[in-house]
Amino acid sequence: MKEFEDFLRKNNLAEKTISSYIFTINKYFSIYDDVTKKNLLTFKGDLLETYKPKTVNLRIQAINKYLDFIGKEKLKLKFIKIQQKNFLENVISDADYKFLKNQLKKDNNMEWYFVVRYLAATGARVSELIQLKVEHVHKGYYDIYAKGGKVRRLYIPKKLKEETIKWLGDNNIYSGYLFLNRFGQKITTRGIAQQLKNFARKYGLNPNVVYPHSFRHRYAKNFLEKYNDIALLADLMGHESIETTRIYLRRTATEQQELVDKIVTW
Repeated sequence: MKEFEDFLRKNNLAEKTISSYIFTINKYFSIYDDVTKKNLLTFKGDLLETYKPKTVNLRIQAINKYLDFIGKEKLKLKFIKIQQKNFLENVISDADYKFLKNQLKKDNNMEWYFVVRYLAATGARVSELIQLKVEHVHKGYYDIYAKGGKVRRLYIPKKLKEETIKWLGDNNIYSGYLFLNRFGQKITTRGIAQQLKNFARKYGLNPNVVYPHSFRHRYAKNFLEKYNDIALLADLMGHESIETTRIYLRRTATEQQELVDKIVTW
């Protein structure tokens, strides 16, 4: 297994991916002694009974990578098709987003006002948001280095940049991480998620739509409504495939319901 791990590292895979692949191969060999088509198909069947489709495909990806490693590419397994929903679920509406940020500002809760603003106005993943520094704000962007040496630039819109710099100056903050917890340390992804739920309850919003990734969805929806360039949006969001971005061309379940209620009156 050490040789397989070295092989994965040479392919510049992320540590999390390497751990996942090794877990899968160890799982396979805890059940089967050798690599045959029959064993592989049985293993795939077991995966389908145990995991969600997305996880099954991740396990198959690991198996196929191992088959590459041992030179048995002909035994590779086919991925299962994931039926994509024709609507977006649990996305905060633009009205609720505006209401939330305005309430936070009204209550002078400026740090959390900016957390919400940055999530919705940059399309950042929460894991990326917590890495933002004051220095990035002054530059107006943050370069994120992904696997395979790819770089994605997270742009900070001019209006947001100017507003943030004024807030930072008023509080004599000139360097370091942009968002800190009450102990003065970099905030965690879990801390952000929990606090957003608290604000949802406080302001009477649906907690199911107030979570970090919901604002990334809002960013994408708003972007396409104002500037319908899906290829540009895919680049801005760091999607490997433009097909991933196409979901944002669809309406949310709430929007579909509202349209049906309005149109279907017969």
